[in-house]
Amino acid sequence: MSERKVLTKYYPPDFDPSQLKRIRGPKAAGPKVQTVRLAAPFSMKCTSCGEYIYKGRKFNARKETPQDEKYLGIQIFRFYIRCTRCSGQITFKTDPKNQDYACESGAKRSTEPWRVGIDETDEQRLDRLEREEEEERNAMVELEAKTVDAKREMAVADALDEIRTRNARMERANADGVEVGVAEPVDTDAERQEREDAEAARRAFEFARQVDNMMEEILDDGMDDAGSSSSASAFTPETSGSPVPKPEPAPAAPASTASKDMPPPSFKRVVKKKKDHAALLGIKKKPSLV
Repeated sequence: MSERKVLTKYYPPDFDPSQLKRIRGPKAAGPKVQTVRLAAPFSMKCTSCGEYIYKGRKFNARKETPQDEKYLGIQIFRFYIRCTRCSGQITFKTDPKNQDYACESGAKRSTEPWRVGIDETDEQRLDRLEREEEEERNAMVELEAKTVDAKREMAVADALDEIRTRNARMERANADGVEVGVAEPVDTDAERQEREDAEAARRAFEFARQVDNMMEEILDDGMDDAGSSSSASAFTPETSGSPVPKPEPAPAAPASTASKDMPPPSFKRVVKKKKDHAALLGIKKKPSLV
């Protein structure tokens, strides 16, 4: 194999550089043609020999670009292939209008059931596109309607189940000879415990309120007694010698009644007991183990 990049080249003895001329020929007229590799876009049958050519069969084809064939500004291409059996020429071209290929000569396109009956006019195509857009736009509305229908069906099914259950219970009761009445609500343990906790909290708050009222009354009575004793000691007779009437002592209440109604006054600092809100919050204290 010779070297690709060489510094010296061989010139034969009879080489004449004057005979080398630059020739500029006219450009090829007609449509542009080039060789491409493609696969058969549809199944077809050769009209010459009857050979079947299936979709996807690969060929070395000639691609032609006719300048005068366009659809809405879209270029149409024509392809030339040869039959694999008789080498007959088969021609087909692109069809931008239907987004497909159209067979021209040399073969007949096989019947495709999924394409039968899709020929439609421009108005029908526009109506179909508008209808599809409207369906896509109303997708959310349809979904909401389906959700509402599903909920309604579930509610109806639940009501029917309840009716069937009640009818079966009534039939069973009639067969047994027992009168059917309205069932009273069952008192569960949780509801009973909640009521007990509420009652305990109410009693605790009521007892604490009574203790506070009693302590306030005791303090008020003690202050009143102290004030009366100080005022009596400050009142003394004048030096003029005129008799001053002495205040008559108030009748003393029986000792037994006073001792029962009111305790003796005390000037000690009274510390109010803190209220226990545990019962109100539903917290139960565990008994001490000691």
